[in-house]
Amino acid sequence: MFHDTFDRVLWLLLAIFLGVLVFLVLRGAPAGSAASPAVSRGVEREIAAQARVAFLQKVYEPVEELRRSGNQAGALLKLDELAHRYPGEAHGHILQGEILRVMGSAGEAAANFVAGVKLNGEYIDRTSPLSRRGEIEAFVAENLPAFAERARSNPGDRSIQAALQNVHYLQSRLAGGCE
Repeated sequence: MFHDTFDRVLWLLLAIFLGVLVFLVLRGAPAGSAASPAVSRGVEREIAAQARVAFLQKVYEPVEELRRSGNQAGALLKLDELAHRYPGEAHGHILQGEILRVMGSAGEAAANFVAGVKLNGEYIDRTSPLSRRGEIEAFVAENLPAFAERARSNPGDRSIQAALQNVHYLQSRLAGGCE
């Protein structure tokens, strides 16, 4: 069994390993350690969400300032500049939709709302800090009948059909539909 030094070293290492293993099993896991990874992931997600909201507020503050002062065209220009710096950011599409809605360009507003919602569904989530659900619901309520009527009276107009399709998409997502 213990024929030479190599065998004795292997048996000694095996005994130490088993001793450590028994110690760890008998010691048990510290209280609360099973829940701590889940808790820390939840905390990390909350911190990331708050950081995202703060980042978006900081980046888009000049646009909001221009909107508050009534300079909608200037806000659109600033959004265009930010879209080049942050391509694929949903918040810019949502803001552009809101500005175009105020300016009376409902078809383009619908397209921007759809683009923003497709990029990030949090904008229609009631519980999200990014939620713009109220504005999108109001937009759908005021424009769906008008687009439907215009589409019936002009069945060959593709721009009206596209706008109606966009409003229907928003209506579906507001009702809980998914992509």
